[in-house]
Amino acid sequence: MVEVVDLIVHGQAWTTKELFVLPNEYIYWSIQIVMYPFMTGLVAGAFVLSSLYHVFGVTKLREIARFSLVFSFALLPVAMMPLMLHLQQPLRGINVLMTPHFTSAISAFGIVFLAYAFIVAGEIWFVYRKHFVLRTNELQAKSNRSSMDSLYLLIFKVLTLGAMDIGEESLEKDHKAVKMLASIGIPVACFLHGYAGFIFGSVKANALWMTPLMPVIFICSAVVSGIALCILCYVLAQEGRKFLAKRKLSRWSKDPSAPSVETLQGSLETEVGMTANYLLYFMIAALTLEILDLIFRGYTQVKSWDILREVILERDFTKIFIVQYGLGNILPFVLMILPGRTVKRTTFATVLVLMGVFMMRYNVVIGGQAFSLSFAGFMHYHLPIIPHDMETFKEGLFGALTVMATPFVIFWFLAKIVPPFLKGDDAH
Repeated sequence: MVEVVDLIVHGQAWTTKELFVLPNEYIYWSIQIVMYPFMTGLVAGAFVLSSLYHVFGVTKLREIARFSLVFSFALLPVAMMPLMLHLQQPLRGINVLMTPHFTSAISAFGIVFLAYAFIVAGEIWFVYRKHFVLRTNELQAKSNRSSMDSLYLLIFKVLTLGAMDIGEESLEKDHKAVKMLASIGIPVACFLHGYAGFIFGSVKANALWMTPLMPVIFICSAVVSGIALCILCYVLAQEGRKFLAKRKLSRWSKDPSAPSVETLQGSLETEVGMTANYLLYFMIAALTLEILDLIFRGYTQVKSWDILREVILERDFTKIFIVQYGLGNILPFVLMILPGRTVKRTTFATVLVLMGVFMMRYNVVIGGQAFSLSFAGFMHYHLPIIPHDMETFKEGLFGALTVMATPFVIFWFLAKIVPPFLKGDDAH
């Protein structure tokens, strides 16, 4: 007797079909492929924000620029995490980095990702070299070092790479190197995320994705999401520092030179106010491009416009026009341009902006798979909430939450070595 095994097709667990859909059609690209462009966008956006100080000399953004640079480095390892969770053979994912070439967009990602990683790592080293040297000298001067101090001494001594000169001339060379790396890093960061839009925009078989504006839209929305996340995390971090300062906890209990609550509040209002202005500029650019693309599709009315119109204007109307454009773009834009803008209002607006960018990614990835290639049927995606196996864990709610939480864990450990907040004497 021959045993018949019922194989579950990838995508079958979260796809329902309506009307005439081809038998082998499912929503193969699930929530992890939504998280992929969303996380790479955060990386690029955070780096662009840090470059506003290092390249363009916006001195009022000095503190949040250092914060966003460290946060961008913490986000970097997570950029590939959604792909690794989505792959059926994740161990093969390293091949993209080990054998990169330009014959396909995803293969070119290996070169771009490695180049960007070296640029960010190099920029952080030049920014924090003085801190590494000062910490090494401080720990070496300790007569009774603990085991943790000895570990930190080893780490900081390695990170100095033997460059112990922190004279004015040496630090000036560091500053020039930072500016050069940041200048190179801006186009590389944009290309890092723009290629994700290129992958979607070059799929000729999909009517929703096939547009030359897709890479540009992805880049603009990436900068928006990165700046919004940095504002949100910067505010939360500064509020935490103010809480410790009020109660004289942590370093405030033993360091008289630690910043006061008033100093922290003033820095918070200045940096958030200035950064919110740049967020508005990029929001205008991103929203304009998205609406222009939608108008162009409606005006040209290509052969696939009938099915696209039903998806965009009827079935996904709430997700696109109410959640993405209404709550995620127009409402936060209004909140930030109204007179008397406060830090609390700006912070709430950044949460809405992040939701809007995430919904943009969701509507592109999932919405692009919502209609059948027959143009006569539809598919609906149901996010697995409670996992019943490893597949529904990786491609479900808990897999997405794991990806979202990982950068904050990395940032917490990274801040022990490259603190995003430094005193004036320690900062480059």
